[in-house]
Amino acid sequence: MKAVMIILDQAHYEQITDHLSKLNIRGFTAWKEVYGKGSSDGIPHYGSHAWPSVNNSILTIVEDEKVPMLLKYLKELDSEAANLGLRAFVWNIEEGM
Repeated sequence: MKAVMIILDQAHYEQITDHLSKLNIRGFTAWKEVYGKGSSDGIPHYGSHAWPSVNNSILTIVEDEKVPMLLKYLKELDSEAANLGLRAFVWNIEEGM
């Protein structure tokens, strides 16, 4: 099992959660109004007057074989609107209950 943390512009939220369903990834936890900026060239997402955009975060635990399909989709989505910012990080899950 892998944990996939997706940091996304709020504009991508419905597209990504719909695609999770298409991949049979049922469970996830989402946080709305997450603030930050990209480490290299991303614009700030602060929810302020000067920087009004905000991010969302999604954490999902998936079977190893579904990770490449999910990351491929996310990379394609990011390439369609790179200025919005979309990142995904994958961790091993040691055990769960």
